[in-house]
Amino acid sequence: MATFLVMVLSNPVEGREDEFNEWYEHTHLDEVLRSAGFRSAQRFHLDAEVGFKASHRYLALYETEGESAQEVIDRLNASRGERQQSKSIDSRGAALWVFSPTGERHELPA
Repeated sequence: MATFLVMVLSNPVEGREDEFNEWYEHTHLDEVLRSAGFRSAQRFHLDAEVGFKASHRYLALYETEGESAQEVIDRLNASRGERQQSKSIDSRGAALWVFSPTGERHELPA
């Protein structure tokens, strides 16, 4: 089994940011972990940018294991019905990518 990082970029529907954040943080992340068998999940908000303007203000990072990137996507798609969807996410502009490591993790010694 290989380790994969799943990166999701998204924005809330205009005027529904509080609802979006509540749903994503307190419902969606845990539902993805349970339904798709992912190992971890964490959200981030864009606070600064240099260079071209980012199109998305929110990032969700998931860590999982799988046979392939396509298998990870297939698992997500197959389990979609087990997760509550929210009309507060701008799903037309959301994007998902699955990454695999190209080298070892580098860490500073404790």
